Amino acid sequence: MISTIPIGSVPTDRRSRELRDLRISVTDRCNHRCRYCMPREHFDSEHRYLPRAEILTFEEIARLASIFVALGVQKIRLTGGEPLLRTEIANLLSMLRKSGAKDIALTTNGSLLAEHAEALAEAGLSRVTVSLDCLDDAVFRAMNDVRFPVSRVLDGIAAAAAAGLGPIKMNAVIRRGVNDDGVLDLVRYARDHGHILRFIEFMDVGNTNAWVLPEVVPAHELLAQIHDRFPLEALHSSYPGEVARRYRYLDGGGELGLITSVSQPFCGDCTRARLSADGKLYTCLFAAEGTDLREMLRRSDDDELLRQHIASMWARRDDRYSELRANQGARPEAPEMSYIGG
Repeated sequence: MISTIPIGSVPTDRRSRELRDLRISVTDRCNHRCRYCMPREHFDSEHRYLPRAEILTFEEIARLASIFVALGVQKIRLTGGEPLLRTEIANLLSMLRKSGAKDIALTTNGSLLAEHAEALAEAGLSRVTVSLDCLDDAVFRAMNDVRFPVSRVLDGIAAAAAAGLGPIKMNAVIRRGVNDDGVLDLVRYARDHGHILRFIEFMDVGNTNAWVLPEVVPAHELLAQIHDRFPLEALHSSYPGEVARRYRYLDGGGELGLITSVSQPFCGDCTRARLSADGKLYTCLFAAEGTDLREMLRRSDDDELLRQHIASMWARRDDRYSELRANQGARPEAPEMSYIGG
C-alpha cells in the first residue's frame, strides 16, 4: 500500500533523512579502465553493456527529474560511466533546466571536456567535477589503463574554467602504493589554479575492483600530510548531507575536501538517491538492488502516481552500509560504480 505524500512535502526516510539530491547515470559506458572502477579484465570486449532500448531517453530522464524536484530534490548530478559519451548530452541539460532544480552538476573523467565545455555551459550546466587522480603522466596513464595523457584532462579543466563552469572540483581517489606519493602535487595544482580538490578514500564499490583495506589511505593521514605543508582549518558544512569534510588553507589558498566513506562513514545525513542509466532507483551507493522505475514510466503518463511511488520508497529507506561496514565488516554484493554512478 502506497501512503499518500502531500504535494509540496519532502519525504523523509526511517532515519529522518530528507530526499534532496539526485544522481543520474546517463550511460554505463566509459572510455577509461581505471582499476578502482572498471578494471580491464572484467570490462573487456566480452562485457555486455546496456542495450540502447533499455537506457532511459532524455525525455524520460527529464520527466523523472521534474518529479524528483517536486519531491524536494534541489541538486541533480549527471554521472556515468562517462557522461560525455552520451550523444548530445547538452540537449539533456537544456531539458533538465526546465525541471526547476537549483543546481545541475556533472562528473567526468575530463577526457572529452575540452571540446564540450562551452556547449555544456550554454545548455545550463552549473558546474563540473573532474576526476584527476594524479599529475604524474606515467602514473596517470597506468591508472586509467588506456594510456590517456594527463595533459588532456588539464586542458579540459582549463576549458571548463574558461566557460564559467566553476567552482571546479577535482576528485582524486588515493590508493596506497599507487598514487599516494603525488598528493602534494595535486594540492599545489589546485591552489595555483583556484580549484577545489577533494580526496576520496578508495572504496569497496562493486565486486571487481579488488578492494582491500590496506590500500585505503585514511583521510586523517592525508590531512596530516597536507596540513604539515599547507596549514588548514576545518570549515562547517555548506548544507545538510554534504559529502566532503571541508577545510580551508590558513594562507587563503582556497579549499580542500576529504570524502571519508571508509574511515568516517557519513550515512547519518545522506540525502542522495541514484538513478541508473536503465531507470533503476538506488537509495544507497552500496545497495544490492534497485527498484525499476522505467517500467512504470513507460506504461503510465501519471506523474502523480510516480511521485507517490518514489516518495513511498524513500520513506521505507534504512540504508547505512558504510556504518555497518565500519562496525561489522559487512560487504554485500553490489552493482558496479560504472552502472550506478558515483
